[in-house]
Amino acid sequence: MATSDNDEPAPRATGFARVGAALSALHGYVGFWLKALSQPTIDLTLRTHAGLRTRIVEQPGRALPKTELDDLVSQLRIVAAKTLPQDQLTYGIFSGEPERLSRAIITLICEEETGRPIAFNALSVMDVGLDGEPVEVTHLGLVMVDPDERGQGLSWVLYGLTALVLFARDGLRPKWISNVTQVPSVVGMVSDTFSDVYPSPLPGARQSFAHLQLARGIMAGHRAVFGVGDEASFDESRFVITNAYTGGSDALKKTFDIAPKHRNAIYNDFLQRELDYDRGDDVLQLGRIDLAGARRYLLSEVPHGSLPALLATSALLALQRLVLPVVYWLDDTRPFGTLRPRRQTSGP
Repeated sequence: MATSDNDEPAPRATGFARVGAALSALHGYVGFWLKALSQPTIDLTLRTHAGLRTRIVEQPGRALPKTELDDLVSQLRIVAAKTLPQDQLTYGIFSGEPERLSRAIITLICEEETGRPIAFNALSVMDVGLDGEPVEVTHLGLVMVDPDERGQGLSWVLYGLTALVLFARDGLRPKWISNVTQVPSVVGMVSDTFSDVYPSPLPGARQSFAHLQLARGIMAGHRAVFGVGDEASFDESRFVITNAYTGGSDALKKTFDIAPKHRNAIYNDFLQRELDYDRGDDVLQLGRIDLAGARRYLLSEVPHGSLPALLATSALLALQRLVLPVVYWLDDTRPFGTLRPRRQTSGP
C-alpha cells in the first residue's frame, strides 16, 4: 500500500512548473517594455491572454513593406467584416489613403495557434495647437471585436495598453488623448482611466481653456480621423458633435438601446441626456494620460493577478517619487513644464 510520501514529488513538480511559467511570462514582459522604450517606431508582439497574441504597430504606412502592410490591412478588414457584415467603413485606416496609415498606431489581437485576427484598435496621432505651440493628441480611435470572441476581457488591451506604451516611451510625460463616441461603456472607461477628462459626469469635471483650444483644433483640421463630415456642428459648451455620422462612419451609428452600457448608470444617463441618437450625435472627450491615470489603468483595468502589472505599478511609484525628476532634469532635448531644453548654438 502506497504512503503519502510517494505523492510529494508531484506537488513540488507542479510548484516548479508554475514558477517557471511565471518567470517565462516575466521575461516576455521585460523584453516587451525594453523594445517599447528603445524602438524609434513601435512594432511589438506580446502574449496578453492565454492563446492570444497582441501586436502593436506604429506608423505602419511608413514602417512596413507594402506586402506586410497589405496583409495587416486585410487582417483588420476580416475583423471589420465580422463586426459589420452588411456595411463598409470608408474613413481612417479603411480609406486607403497612405497618410492615414502613416499616422496610425494599430493594436491587433490574433489567435496564437491559427493567426486568425479577432480584435483591433486603430489609434491616430493628431498635431494640434495649444497656447501657440504644436502638441500631439492621441485619438483612441476605432475598436472592433469579433462578435464570437467578446467577453474575453480584451478591453484593457484595446483601450489602454497602447496609450500606456506611448506614455512610457515618451519618458512618462503627460500626453493628451481624445475620444469620439456615443457608447456609454467607452465614455465611462475614458472618464475612469484618464485624468482631467472633459466632458464627464464625474464630480469635478470641468472645461479648461486647454480643452477648448484642442477641441477647436481637432474639429477644424482632423474630422476625417473619426469620420465626421463638414456639415456636422460642434457644441462648444457641451463638446457634443451633432449629426456626426456623415463622413464615412455611417455604419457605426447606434441607437441608445443597442449601445453597450457601463456598469455605472451615471454614464448611461449622461449620454442619454446629452445626445440625440436619432440624429446621430457624438461626444468629444479630451483628457490626459499621466502617472495617476497609468496607476488607475494598471490597478482597475489590467487583471489583478497579473504579476507584470503589479511590477509596473511599483515601478511607476518609484519613478514618481525618486527617479523621474532626475530623468527630466538630465534630458536637455525636450521641454517638461517649466524645464526648457538647452538652446543649441549654430556655427563654430
